[in-house]
Amino acid sequence: MINSGYRWVIVAAGGLLGCLAIGAMFSLPVFLLPISRETGWSVTGVSSAMTIGFLAMAFASIAWGGLSDRWGPRPIVLAGSVLLAVSLFLASRTTSLIAFQLVFGLLVGVAAAAIFAPMMACVTGWFDTHRSLAVSLVSAGMGMAPMTMSPFAAWLVTMHDWRTSMQIIALLVAVVMIPVSLLVRRAPALESAAIQANGPAEPSMSLGEVVRSPQFIILLLTNFFCCATHSGPIFHTVSYAITCGIPMIAAVTIYSVEGLAGMGGRVVFGLLGDRFGAKHILVLGLLAQAFGALAYVFAQGLGSFYAVAGLFGFIYAGVMPLYAVIARENFPLKMMGTVIGGTAMAGSLGMATGPLAGGLIYDTFASYTWLYVGSWGIGIGAFLIAMLFKPMPKERLEAVPA
Repeated sequence: MINSGYRWVIVAAGGLLGCLAIGAMFSLPVFLLPISRETGWSVTGVSSAMTIGFLAMAFASIAWGGLSDRWGPRPIVLAGSVLLAVSLFLASRTTSLIAFQLVFGLLVGVAAAAIFAPMMACVTGWFDTHRSLAVSLVSAGMGMAPMTMSPFAAWLVTMHDWRTSMQIIALLVAVVMIPVSLLVRRAPALESAAIQANGPAEPSMSLGEVVRSPQFIILLLTNFFCCATHSGPIFHTVSYAITCGIPMIAAVTIYSVEGLAGMGGRVVFGLLGDRFGAKHILVLGLLAQAFGALAYVFAQGLGSFYAVAGLFGFIYAGVMPLYAVIARENFPLKMMGTVIGGTAMAGSLGMATGPLAGGLIYDTFASYTWLYVGSWGIGIGAFLIAMLFKPMPKERLEAVPA
């Protein structure tokens, strides 16, 4: 029986580590103008560090996930925490744009990737009941970043220059994340050969069989199209609201409404996943997400933007943790880091499409309408792909001989 007390410590540690890691990376939008004004670097140039960060997260996720399968999650999240603190400090000391792009984009992105997949994989192994809720709570911790770390970064930069502010965040990361990472433990079923022998049977699949399986491929494609669906609306809705005549200060609050609704969505979808099955809730959520994106076309005043943002944020944030739960239900626990790392890679690549696509659409049509129509179409695609997912056949899940 899994230690019912300590598994919630794992959840708390995962939520806190994710909040700080994602929050540190997403402090860049807060520092964007101060960096540009102090250095003379273009806003586009500084912003591109975030694009590099997304790409770095994508390809590092599967690598970190594979290493966590081999060595366990603790050394991976510890290494990621140290690398994140060092990278933030080094980025604050850069004197050229290319150096900043490489250090903040590449290194911070790689460091943040060391937290998500290993912690998600770790949590799924600690829970045989309430698994969807547990994963959703870890995701909710990560979702707290825009409401905690971003305001903290904004407060710092009003008192200090951006370099000092980034160094303070680096110090906070080191002081909090490094000790918390030491609380992380490998799932009991994988702690020792003896426990494995007495624990629940694990599927006898090789890594090659896993990555070539239709279930793995469909899961990656679904997550890519899911994230591509909400990426554009997340990045461009504030600008869209401004083009609709809403003042900038009011438009920014739309993003906050979306984030707050997402906190509730993660918990509610987790509870629904435990009760009705993660796959069923994911499929329904993807269909709802597509129409939630389309609803932005009909938003005009601030009240309607709030309503759509609340609905859309609730849905898209709610579906995201379900991928890890489906992975745990269909693949070996000993390969969870690789599987979840693969889905995280696909999701990060999907997220990288929205900012560019939305900008091109607006520059071409002088309107964001086709962004949301396109997001609806991509969302329908994600829904249809998810419908193809079938549970791993029982004959592929026969137990490994003792």
